[in-house]
Amino acid sequence: MTKYKHMTKSDKILLAIGFLILGIFVISIIVPIVYVIVASFMDPTILQNKGISFHFKDWTLTGYQRVLENKMIWIGFRNSILYSLGFTFISVSITILAAYPMSKKEFVGRKIFNVIFVITMFFGGGLIPTYLVVSNLNMLNTPWAVILPGAFNVWNMILARTYFQSIPKELREASAVDGASELVHFFKVLLPVCKPIIAVLALYQFVGMWNSYFDALIYIDDANLQPLQLVLRSILIQNTPEPGMIADMQSMAEMAKLAELLKYSTIVISSIPLLVMYPFFQKYFDKGIMVGSVKG
Repeated sequence: MTKYKHMTKSDKILLAIGFLILGIFVISIIVPIVYVIVASFMDPTILQNKGISFHFKDWTLTGYQRVLENKMIWIGFRNSILYSLGFTFISVSITILAAYPMSKKEFVGRKIFNVIFVITMFFGGGLIPTYLVVSNLNMLNTPWAVILPGAFNVWNMILARTYFQSIPKELREASAVDGASELVHFFKVLLPVCKPIIAVLALYQFVGMWNSYFDALIYIDDANLQPLQLVLRSILIQNTPEPGMIADMQSMAEMAKLAELLKYSTIVISSIPLLVMYPFFQKYFDKGIMVGSVKG
């Protein structure tokens, strides 16, 4: 309040405009989330006729019951967690190990590797060559087909490289005076300092793999290896009526209502792990992303 009193009129106006824009932005995020959560509990008929209702008498657990009673949901949850954790660990490890030497100006061939990495950001082999590579490596219908192809992300490497460059060189000089080798310095001195950027990379990669379904759709046929997103997609497709598929109009209407209810239920179920995980990473996320955005 003391700072606010000493502000000029123009500063107060700019601050008010900033808060107004921020408020609109926050509302634009919160309102859809609240709508989806409430809609997942509502009777589809009431939702279509009256819209959102906060009366518990208009709510139902049918959508969640239909989704959770499917045993494939739990298999999908298990697979998604294993894929996401494995992908995050491998991806962050490779990214950090690649970014550290790329952050050193004395690294021989640094510019050449930079050019090669940047080229891969804009040009790729395409789906068919990638599929042939995965097939020739005997990774089809295995978790490695989902985990390995996208484990290295050049943009994440650039973020990590920028973070390493922001660390004072005196830290390495001090560890060298104590007799620490490059490996000892990296694992025992540098990594503990890099918790913010590691958390940022881990969050990026975990969320990306958790929401991913296309790679599993292409490379995995075994239902017991499918991630949660593919299982939820299958449930929605199975409960979505097609024109002419059902002769009984009443049955078609009931099936359409159930499909509408399942749509919101699956969104909530698939988002729960991310909503639970984010608060634990927030302090590292804010610090890490700001460092990567200031120096580049």
